[in-house]
Amino acid sequence: MPITKDISLLDFSSEIVFQTSRSSGPGGQNVNKVESKVELRFSIKDSELFSEIEKEKIKTALSKQLIDDDSLRITCQEHRSQLKNKATAVKKFVEVLQEVFTEQKERKPSAIPVEIVKKRLATKKRDAAIKANRGKIDW
Repeated sequence: MPITKDISLLDFSSEIVFQTSRSSGPGGQNVNKVESKVELRFSIKDSELFSEIEKEKIKTALSKQLIDDDSLRITCQEHRSQLKNKATAVKKFVEVLQEVFTEQKERKPSAIPVEIVKKRLATKKRDAAIKANRGKIDW
């Protein structure tokens, strides 16, 4: 799974830290015995894969998701299996980084159609005429 043009997921294997804990939710006794919740941590500051410019881009894009201002934390407890949660966490990590590095198209504002402008002006005239007829009646 490529994240950018020159970096693949294999490059991250030494920089990602996994931590497991007991998951909440359904699962019966399995919840009480097995640590199936997976937490993925990636330190942006300590990463050797990104340049300083790329690190700043990641920090600004993910500022609300960062802990300690330099670590990205992704947790997953969707599945009962630790391996499935680990795979899901890695998938989320890749998706987050891909979203950061994909360029967004600049929105071009569309022109307002002439028919809509005419309709709006006609409605304004009609409403103005109705309001002009309101008022006190002289007897």
